[in-house]
Amino acid sequence: MSTAWAPWPGQPRDSETVSQQSPGREAGVTSSRRIEVWEEPGMGTMKETSTGRVVDQLRALILDGDLLPGERLRQEELAEQLGASRVPIREALRVLAGRGLVRLVANTGAWVSSLTHDECVELYRVRERLEPLLLEQSLPGLREAELQEIDVARRAVDECRDVREFIALDRRFHSLTYQAAPDGYVKREVGQLWDVTQHYRRRFTEMQDDRGRALIASEHGLLVDALMRGDSVAAVAVLEMHIRRTRLALQHAVHVFDS
Repeated sequence: MSTAWAPWPGQPRDSETVSQQSPGREAGVTSSRRIEVWEEPGMGTMKETSTGRVVDQLRALILDGDLLPGERLRQEELAEQLGASRVPIREALRVLAGRGLVRLVANTGAWVSSLTHDECVELYRVRERLEPLLLEQSLPGLREAELQEIDVARRAVDECRDVREFIALDRRFHSLTYQAAPDGYVKREVGQLWDVTQHYRRRFTEMQDDRGRALIASEHGLLVDALMRGDSVAAVAVLEMHIRRTRLALQHAVHVFDS
């Protein structure tokens, strides 16, 4: 018997179809909890300014799924919800637009960015190429303590049955595998790719049954085993397979991209 994911408020059941929201949908933040693991090791943060804090808050709301693709972002409502003035809100929206998380329309407004089916598949193809390179850069610098931390993170992912928490823990697991790579172009691009595809990775996770979760756990186990052995060829091959499988699943799940 298949064990269902534990839903969070607003999460659709397996039998329901999730549609992207049209640009007219209004922002409404209702979540009462958050998994604070968006800070990837070594990926850097903005300076502690009012704009930087708002950027971090809005980014977390988008990545957590509190603000969905196509959702309208009204500056006055966000200012009230986040306890900030409209100036840092406006600046934060511009920053997030530059990172691909927000779509700005001149003299009209702002919306959470969404991807078409073809755009998402293309970005996953890019991930298939870039992330193995990042892992290859990271592996030589991973020490024993860091490898053990990665394995602990793997077990936490395997044991999780809540979609929202799984997404956060899974991201942390992969981020830890990249932590020893240099803070350069590849690491920045991978971080942004994870951000803009986050909603669709969540939908992939929601589609998983017991067999799908077992495959994820198996792939994670193979990846950790290769890292422990210092086998970059095997680690890269496992990671490519891992990302490709998600891409192929999303490629066939056209309902995820319905407008």
